[in-house]
Amino acid sequence: MKILLTQISYFIKNKPDRRNLKLLFNFTIVLFLIIAIFTAAFHYLMYLEGREYSWLTGLYWTLTVMSTLGFGDITFETDLGRTYSVFVLLTGMLFLLILFPFTFINFFYSPWMKAQEQTRVPKELEEGTKGHVILTNYDPVTQALIKKLNRINVPYVVLVKTFEEGLKLREMDIRVMLGELDDPKTYINARVNDALLVATTTTDVMNTSVAFTVREVSPRVPIIASCNFEASEDILELAGCNHVLRLGENMGIFLARRASGGDASAQIIGKFEDLHIAEASVKGSQLVGKQLRETQLREQVGVSVLGIWERGYFETAFPETLIEENTVLVLAGTEEQIENYNKNYCVKKPTTAPLVIIGGGRVGRATGRALAARGLDYRIVEKVQERIKDTGKYVYGDAADYETLCRAGIQEAPCVIVSTHEDDVNTYLTIYCRKLRPDIQVITRATYDRNLSTIHRAGADFVLSYASMGSNNILNLLNRSDTLMVAEGLDLIKIKVPEALAGKTIAESDIRKETGCTVIALKRAGGMEVNPEPTCILEEGTEMVLIGTVEAENKFFKEYKV
Repeated sequence: MKILLTQISYFIKNKPDRRNLKLLFNFTIVLFLIIAIFTAAFHYLMYLEGREYSWLTGLYWTLTVMSTLGFGDITFETDLGRTYSVFVLLTGMLFLLILFPFTFINFFYSPWMKAQEQTRVPKELEEGTKGHVILTNYDPVTQALIKKLNRINVPYVVLVKTFEEGLKLREMDIRVMLGELDDPKTYINARVNDALLVATTTTDVMNTSVAFTVREVSPRVPIIASCNFEASEDILELAGCNHVLRLGENMGIFLARRASGGDASAQIIGKFEDLHIAEASVKGSQLVGKQLRETQLREQVGVSVLGIWERGYFETAFPETLIEENTVLVLAGTEEQIENYNKNYCVKKPTTAPLVIIGGGRVGRATGRALAARGLDYRIVEKVQERIKDTGKYVYGDAADYETLCRAGIQEAPCVIVSTHEDDVNTYLTIYCRKLRPDIQVITRATYDRNLSTIHRAGADFVLSYASMGSNNILNLLNRSDTLMVAEGLDLIKIKVPEALAGKTIAESDIRKETGCTVIALKRAGGMEVNPEPTCILEEGTEMVLIGTVEAENKFFKEYKV
């Protein structure tokens, strides 16, 4: 009913549609008038023939003849009557079969359908809309972001330039609004002053225009922009952006962090006040082959093992969890505790063989710089001559060519990183590298989340999603002080101790067993206690920091009705 009223409102507000509706109404009045005249003429001619019928019968005869049904149960006997019947028949064919359908379709049905479409791609958000995220582009990053916003019940709108694009996205159940990105009125109609933030992920030039235009309308709303080139970063900030994300550079850092160069160490991936979250590769360390309880990491260095990454999937860690060669530990502790872990378990095995990076685009080059910062050598395989910047680090050729990979050192490399922007190419190259070197570490980039499992099945040890990384970065800037996404599907959550748990110790609460979430810190008036003991009491009013997957988080909220 609400949708119908909205469509009627759009229809009535449109001046051409109101004019068309008036024309249709006038045509209908003329048609009714003709039917009335024909009915009266029928009675007159029948009277001349000496017959009488009721007015309802006269209307019945007129409609059957005009609509060409012509049942034949009532007919004239004179030539004058028959001539009149032919005239009524031809008039009916003209009005009912030609003019009326044409008029109805053009003056009512088509405008009505257009009004329906207008409600699906509005030019203005409803009055009272607030607390929403405004997106200027529908791409892999915002596609992943929308899924996360839906999960945490944060409304959003995607701005579209064309009506056709809006209809296409509406078919995918994406909330859209029509408007030009460089028009201040667009952001006024999008209620930008009441929005949580504006996220723009188009080109650097358009992002600059968006930021400058939004700042004209709203001086306070946070603006987040993606940035492809280093030179654009300062310009975007000058245009009004609060945060500029160099997603290609960040992706390179993520890929390099997962790469094994013969060493094993913990690297911080997220901070929550005094709490630090780190990922630690264990290849070559004394931890390999042990169960978690046997490592005594908590007793030795104070860190807690929250979970493990196995072939790109996060699993909650239990005392009997076995640490394998390719396992990556997710650790929680203070900065000092993470440093203690590295002092005790970091493995430094300098390798002379360079790591191989396939793809010399922004992500590939950023990966090389991040590896160099770790003191690791690398070679970039690139088939586009113009992208080759340093002949000492680049190998020109197609990565699908065995000789090219051999020149890059694939047979001796401890790790190969596949970083092209095409997921199908990455899948192909992952299979190829795995067949060439079954023992090599293969790390692959995926642009779309939907291809993660496919590339894993192709043989990758780790698959990192560009879309998820970008959406996580934006989500963490939503000024939600209670949540931090440290990795895809892995959240830190700060909440007050639920009433059902108040007075219990952490061990008695069985939070980890019941929900899969782990208590990794307690925040009281005196400060934050990182990695509290199982005997620590959960006092009413205390804030506790949990870590867990999306499923574990949802289960916790459902279990304790938070």
